[in-house]
Amino acid sequence: MILKTLRYEIEQEIATITFDEQGSPVNTMCLQWQDDLFEVAQALVKDRPKLQGVILASNKSTFFAGADLKGVMRSSAADGPRIFAEIERIKQSFRTIETLGIPVVSCLNGSALGGGWEVALIGHHRIASRHPKTQFGLPEVTLGLIPGGGGITKMTRALGLLAAQPYILESKLFGPEQALKLGLVHALVDADSDLRKSALAFISASQNKPEACQHVWDRKDYQMPGGTPHSPKLAGMLSVAPAVLKKKTRGLYPAPEAALAAMVEGALVDFDTAMRIESRYLAGLMSSGIARNMINTVFFNMNSIKSGLSRPAGVPRYAPQKVGVLGAGLMGSGIAYSQASRGIASVLKDVTIEKADKGRAYSAAISQKMLEAGRITAEQQATLLNLIQATDNAQDLKGCDLIIEAVFEQRDLKAAVTQEAQTMLAEGGFFASNTSTLPISGLATASHHPEKFVGIHFFSPVEKMKLVEIIRGEKTDDETIARAYDYVQALGKLPIVVNDSRGFYTSRTFATFVMEGAAMLGEGIPAPVIENLAMQVGMPVGPLAVIDETALTLSVHVLEQTRQDFKKEGRTYVESPGELLVEQMVKEFKRGGRAAGGGFYDYPAGQKKMLWPELKKIFEKSHATLDLQDIKDRILFRQAIETARCLDEGVLTSVHEGNIGSIFGIGYPAWTGGALQFIYGMGVSNFAKRSQELAAQYGDGFNVTQGVLATLEKHKPIY
Repeated sequence: MILKTLRYEIEQEIATITFDEQGSPVNTMCLQWQDDLFEVAQALVKDRPKLQGVILASNKSTFFAGADLKGVMRSSAADGPRIFAEIERIKQSFRTIETLGIPVVSCLNGSALGGGWEVALIGHHRIASRHPKTQFGLPEVTLGLIPGGGGITKMTRALGLLAAQPYILESKLFGPEQALKLGLVHALVDADSDLRKSALAFISASQNKPEACQHVWDRKDYQMPGGTPHSPKLAGMLSVAPAVLKKKTRGLYPAPEAALAAMVEGALVDFDTAMRIESRYLAGLMSSGIARNMINTVFFNMNSIKSGLSRPAGVPRYAPQKVGVLGAGLMGSGIAYSQASRGIASVLKDVTIEKADKGRAYSAAISQKMLEAGRITAEQQATLLNLIQATDNAQDLKGCDLIIEAVFEQRDLKAAVTQEAQTMLAEGGFFASNTSTLPISGLATASHHPEKFVGIHFFSPVEKMKLVEIIRGEKTDDETIARAYDYVQALGKLPIVVNDSRGFYTSRTFATFVMEGAAMLGEGIPAPVIENLAMQVGMPVGPLAVIDETALTLSVHVLEQTRQDFKKEGRTYVESPGELLVEQMVKEFKRGGRAAGGGFYDYPAGQKKMLWPELKKIFEKSHATLDLQDIKDRILFRQAIETARCLDEGVLTSVHEGNIGSIFGIGYPAWTGGALQFIYGMGVSNFAKRSQELAAQYGDGFNVTQGVLATLEKHKPIY
């Protein structure tokens, strides 16, 4: 029987179901597959008398990819009952196959994630190939979903309530070797070609052995590992678990809470009832907006980045060999470490050898902590450090195929180091600036080859932050953009490509977050209210805390530079209320930020930071209106509006870069799916209406033009 998504064949009393979805590089739980599997399950029931066993296999490079996420994107709240019925039908097919009374073997020739792992769990016996890149597990929670094809129920019964939690609540993945240790895989083979041979051997040895034809949880003597929720040890832990989880998720991410509930409730009832509980929780999440937001961005948008959708086509792949870094401060040192940790030779230059050595010591400190934690060996540490050459001599940059300047945000200084170092580039090499605010086209005027000049904007701390913003100047050519893209990916980071403007995308949008926070403080809203509500909507920290870390003095420097640039252009820059308040903090109250001893916060030695007490006296107004929803909306909407403006102006050229950039660059809450998905999730018209309300009360920063709305509609994703 050859169907559109699988083949069903019987040979020598062995039935083989081979998953092979036509027109797709992977197998998915699409609607056609659901129909095909149901048909095959019924065929197995009819053929049961002549069968000794069943083999599940794949004709793709991976075993099974999981659910049809595009189908989830097309769902709505009204689809809950339909989704529940579909989930139950899939489980019916699974259950039919695994309760035939004959051994079922899953042959795992590659990764099985999410629904794919649930398909693998149909097998009473699971055999995997020893591929080093193979991964198994249940990543659904990271997408705003839960495992609903039996994954929660089966993993909980296989491992126990406590042991299963990392794999369900935290989406911890595991390879073949670990799966074998956990008892989730029963045998390993060296090559895919050995899978069927091993499966046939197991089926042959299992004849007339009832235990080989049953899952452990279906046996009469089954007992849950570690005990049930009623056991005293677990009862105490489980009583506080929801509160602990709520604190972690801030109540913004329903999937982990639903997963925990399904685990515990399912452990209190029989297997079939547990499976229905799981289905109901999943159906509720699949029809929710949060799941669609997260799937859109964490899966589809992320895959667009990784696949190089924004990388210019037709340019050969570039592999960085030797990269120079100008400036051994925090950013430059972090860049050098990130390069060396990926095997890239790095020349770290500063004005003195002492400063350069200090920058290299940054890598020594990081790697020493890793050594002490057992994450690397002494030999690996030595190799990493040997890849970083600290120097004060520009001649040591000779032969670099890429040089990145990471000096202070001052145009003249950047021009000077560019002119000094550019002659050291290898033939065909290119130059980059790590500037966070200054337009690349202007900086490129210092280069002999502006077409080979590009912005590569890292985020601090470089070794931890995944996002890197690549900025195309007016004259930057496609080859340079493609090479920059390849360089960022070589570091294991996420590149987004944007066009040139003041502040580009991330810094420009990030500024609206912190300055809106400062503006609210100037309106008399208490600082603790601003900070706490920002965190309540999902921002990592409050705007006042962030600006303290980045330095109020830096914001004032950027403001002054902007005023000068506008003046040269014959224009007058109109400062925002937030910018003026930050300037007042620095110039009137001498509060420069954390590095300067204190800004919006005080930093007493050996104690937690605390808001500067004088803020209450200077800014707080007893008559200030405290509309908590307005404050929350101002934080989210202001950033989303600026992102939409960037899309309209062509600074952003794609939705996926706006979403990924906002989450991984500026900390926009992941539950929204990113700044643009936040708009699409609530609907463009609803967003426009609420923005208009905010603009009427809080100023033009919330104004959304018809042109912006038209651009949003033009770029709206369709699934």
